[in-house]
Amino acid sequence: MLSIKVLGPGCANCRKLEEIVHEAVAATGVEAQVVKVTDVGQIVAYDVLKTPGLVINDKLVSSGRIPTAATIAEWIRAA
Repeated sequence: MLSIKVLGPGCANCRKLEEIVHEAVAATGVEAQVVKVTDVGQIVAYDVLKTPGLVINDKLVSSGRIPTAATIAEWIRAA
């Protein structure tokens, strides 16, 4: 099972990224656990300076932007 973390304080962009992540997971059919991380200490631990951030299997794959569902699906397949 993949571990996917959406990093952010809960802003509109963070909620949008979480929504897109769920779409990408559904599209790939991969079993994944999606977790929302709002703790600033945990976010900074991933070297995220701009939110939202996206971590797949403890690897930061995106920061400061909202990637497309297709791009996220590619990252999920590659993980």
